[in-house]
Amino acid sequence: MAAGKGAGIKPASVLQNERVRFAVCFLGVFVCYFYYGILQETITRGQYGEGDKKENFRFAQTLVFIQCVINSVFAKLLIQFFEGSRPDHTESWLYGLCSLSYLGAMVSSNSALLYVNYPTQVLGKSCKPIPVMILGVTILKKRYPLAKYLCVLLIVSGVALFLYKPNKSTTTDDHIFGFGEILLLLSLTMDGLTGVAQDHMRARFQTSPYHMMLNINLWSTLVLGIAVLTTGEVWEFLSFTERFPSIIYNIVLFGLTSALGQTFIFMTVVYFGPLTCSIVTTTRKFFTILGSVILFGNVINSMQWVGTVLVFLGLGLDAKFGKGPKKH
Repeated sequence: MAAGKGAGIKPASVLQNERVRFAVCFLGVFVCYFYYGILQETITRGQYGEGDKKENFRFAQTLVFIQCVINSVFAKLLIQFFEGSRPDHTESWLYGLCSLSYLGAMVSSNSALLYVNYPTQVLGKSCKPIPVMILGVTILKKRYPLAKYLCVLLIVSGVALFLYKPNKSTTTDDHIFGFGEILLLLSLTMDGLTGVAQDHMRARFQTSPYHMMLNINLWSTLVLGIAVLTTGEVWEFLSFTERFPSIIYNIVLFGLTSALGQTFIFMTVVYFGPLTCSIVTTTRKFFTILGSVILFGNVINSMQWVGTVLVFLGLGLDAKFGKGPKKH
């Protein structure tokens, strides 16, 4: 290689060890999205104003639009710092297709909250590795080692057991609940398609994590920009920030934690594949809930302890047996 490229490769040399690289990716995703979740809850569930003039935040599309803009700027800076003039040969239509499935997954899962409760939505999304693996096998004809299937099953089962809380169901709108489940199924399908597109980028074009992050967010910004302008939501959002300017600080932090978290997610996708990435993000949900239980002193019942054991068992088996033989 030319000497001039040494500066661009040097920062990556720290992550040459695969175990160190995986640990950095996992911790990066966990820390960033833990704080991201706190900010998201603060922004979207907080009440603004006093007395009869209290208002709720209702600008989800604009919030995601801002998030995608910050992600795009952040990815562009990463490309300039780490990769310099390295060309990206990935076809634009593939980025556009991936961004549509990515946005479809987010919109479907958020819309599902209108019909099902939050634990049900999280429980459904925790099964994300399943469609990623199924579509990877059926569309890309990928072959995963048998241990990988067992590890995914153990992790998903563990998260499901940990989140499951048996209580009395008093809902009378069974048909609405069914529609919520359909939305979750659609969201999982979109997650699987996103994983297939990302896997194809890695195998066909050797797409770098930063180029993948930049272009998917640029396409998402374009789609969401058209949506918020067409509906007029962006003007209502600007009026809201004029009345409550303190929210701007949280939104900026929200965008920055999202950008950092996405950096680690795309690194995981490129270096370890979308299936491993889905396992990391699913396990991150588990650790976030487990950390909340430990920090706030909530009691873990026997079923949740079984779920804890299954998740750690799945992680341990995947680290030792789930990699499979390496291929060029």
